[in-house]
Amino acid sequence: MAAALLAACGGSQPPIGAPGAMPQSRVSGRPPVLVHHMTGSLYDVAYRFHGASKNDGASPVAGPIDVDGTLYGTTYYGGSGCGSDGCGTVYSVTTSGREKVLYRFSGGSDGAYPQADLVDVTGTLYGTTNGGGNNSCAGGCGTVFSISPNGTEKVLHSFTWADGAYPQADLIEVNGALYGTTSRGSGCDLCGNVFRISTTGKLKVLHSFSGEPDGAIPLAGLIDVNGTLYGTTAFGGSGCSSQTGCGTVFSITTAGKEKVLHRFSSDPDGAFPQGDLIDVNGTLYGTTFSGGKAASECYYPGCGTVFSISTRGKEKVLYSFICCTDGRGPVAGMLDTNGTLYGTTLEGGSYGCGHEHENCGTIFSVNTSGSETVLHSFGAPHDGARPHSGLVNVNSTLYGTTWGGGSKCGRFGCGTVFAFSP
Repeated sequence: MAAALLAACGGSQPPIGAPGAMPQSRVSGRPPVLVHHMTGSLYDVAYRFHGASKNDGASPVAGPIDVDGTLYGTTYYGGSGCGSDGCGTVYSVTTSGREKVLYRFSGGSDGAYPQADLVDVTGTLYGTTNGGGNNSCAGGCGTVFSISPNGTEKVLHSFTWADGAYPQADLIEVNGALYGTTSRGSGCDLCGNVFRISTTGKLKVLHSFSGEPDGAIPLAGLIDVNGTLYGTTAFGGSGCSSQTGCGTVFSITTAGKEKVLHRFSSDPDGAFPQGDLIDVNGTLYGTTFSGGKAASECYYPGCGTVFSISTRGKEKVLYSFICCTDGRGPVAGMLDTNGTLYGTTLEGGSYGCGHEHENCGTIFSVNTSGSETVLHSFGAPHDGARPHSGLVNVNSTLYGTTWGGGSKCGRFGCGTVFAFSP
């Protein structure tokens, strides 16, 4: 059941939900549209990536971050090296749509295939790459890197499998140190780690997951709530009809003491969480890619959920996606804006994408009482398709990225940066 998800953890594998990484579903047959507006909302494409034709990057998995009104992010493909697809880039884009490539990864010691959001620490950006770096892993084990706003890149650490491998999640800064996760390495080979690294590159493994019962394969970043870190593992724990487990929510101290708060069981509480948690007034909110209320249109039982969980581990499903117009398969975390939660789904929505996956994804909102509204249904090619990332609020406009769609680039499009005003 989880073979395709496990495959996505390799350094050179496409991320979850990308073409080739998921089981195929039937073609919709509905014609694609450019833009679908909801009443009272405004959607626009801020930038369309072009891949090799402009060497500007392609297929952003990570979302943008806001640094003084300019957006910074990464693309999984594009740039140079790694064959015709490229090894990925770091870019900036203004809210008016002017894009600049700050760095093109080569796939060597400098890393390859960045999937995580960047983090800004006193004017320097930090991130991870899923491949490249130390060659003790196939395709490299991945790196932690820094980059200045003018494009000077520095590798802080190359993973070696013994200390972790294939980081996919963004970093968080706590009291001057960076904390993150690797999806593989140490413990059991498939289980992953939580690590701390200084801005000078000194890394320490805080916890190695063991699968059952404490979780495995953390794909999400961590959050800091009053000095304790919280996160999720996509697998491990217990439940589900396979040996992989449905995933967990856990806490960990900055000294490395880990505690499982919740083990997902698929029905009805969700399965395979991948997005970052958020803290809203002491309650944590997140999403699961699968599980919830079962629906035959879903790859796995259930189309995913939005859930809340207390810091003591009391979990509640706020909304269970039923497919398809309401969305399917959220892989990103949520954004809290004035008490309303905003997010994206990888698939579902009202419009087909014109290739083997059905429907292009959505932007949605859900309130804390569980009422969900679809705000936008993506409709490739020009509109964008398959949002993997969450949203960022810049002066009351929400920005995000789509993996595909946008310009006529390759088979699926090279992706977009989009703007949305609720």
